[in-house]
Amino acid sequence: MPKSHRYIIFNKPYGVLCQFTQDTPDRSTLKDYINIPDVYPVGRLDWDSEGLLFLTSNGQLQHRLSDPRFGHKRTYWVQVERIPDATALTQLEKGVVIQNYQTRPAKVFLLPVEPDLPERNPPIRFRKNVPTAWLEMTLTEGKNRQVRRMTAAVGFPTLRLVRVSIDLLKIHGLQPGQWRDLTSDERKILLNSVS
Repeated sequence: MPKSHRYIIFNKPYGVLCQFTQDTPDRSTLKDYINIPDVYPVGRLDWDSEGLLFLTSNGQLQHRLSDPRFGHKRTYWVQVERIPDATALTQLEKGVVIQNYQTRPAKVFLLPVEPDLPERNPPIRFRKNVPTAWLEMTLTEGKNRQVRRMTAAVGFPTLRLVRVSIDLLKIHGLQPGQWRDLTSDERKILLNSVS
């Protein structure tokens, strides 16, 4: 009988590498949190980014969700330095040039209040004279450090970056460092969305 696949969501804390092998002794990896063989992350989050990471043993699904041709949505809450104006938000929505690459259009809006997130450890640097703002950004591609490069390109550097959803999968209810298997309903919806 064939082995059934695992489908896991994980709330990746700040400072954790998105790999199971340890190449530096001072950095945590997924292995410090998830002791399940043969599951691999779909896409990546940089070590200094936080939030939703999806892992699976289903290689076909992993490829499909990672392939930019299929345009799967990833939503981030992004704390930036200073308050972006309408011009900057429009630039982000239309796409900006980062490293000779024009990013795809994105959905971007200024959050009216700070999102309810656990404190980051270590906390972001706080500068009394520099206000911060939170954006919600939904992208359909995932270039290396793309969100950070996009906000920097329009003059508002990213201070904190938290991925809150991948397509229909949401991070709600998981504290940093916690993971769980997808429910059967979540699994069905996810598999149907890529068939």
